[in-house]
Amino acid sequence: METNAQYLESAKKQFLYYKMLAEKSFAQLEPEQLFVSLNENTNSIAVIVKHLSGNMLSRWTDFLTTDGEKEWRHRDTEFEGTYTSKEELIAAWEQGWQCFFDAINSLQPEQLSDIIYIRNEGHTVLEAINRQLAHYPYHVGQIVFYAKLLNTGEWDSLSIPKNKSGNYNDGKFSREKSIRNFTDDELEKLK
Repeated sequence: METNAQYLESAKKQFLYYKMLAEKSFAQLEPEQLFVSLNENTNSIAVIVKHLSGNMLSRWTDFLTTDGEKEWRHRDTEFEGTYTSKEELIAAWEQGWQCFFDAINSLQPEQLSDIIYIRNEGHTVLEAINRQLAHYPYHVGQIVFYAKLLNTGEWDSLSIPKNKSGNYNDGKFSREKSIRNFTDDELEKLK
């Protein structure tokens, strides 16, 4: 497989993995917990979702032909809590991710060196993907951490559970060597 095609496939799997981590975190909270802000310097999970969705819609709408910071985007308002239900939050979350995946799934490997603009600054498509591959997991990490703080029951681990590394490694080393993305097992569970 060509290197650019491998990169695109790997990036898509990474994005799917982080989307899944956030969704597994949402599922472990009561709906009202999605709107909790611990102090004036923190954003609720709902506000983080609003920002991510706004960013995705701005960056990935007409990705190859218009600046990634759209005139219609009002970034500052993304940090105001305006969702009124978990359903509204999930709808915005899905809308942002759909826009993102529509854009990235339409890319051809040879387009990774094309230049796109974000706030008039040129980036290769590859750099723009990498920029978001750092940005989105940063916020997903906030969501996961916040969810763990807010969860009042037993937390269903999103990775290797505490004190289970040996079992996890035993399972991995019991298989034949193969070339796989580390996300493949988790993403298989979603099918």
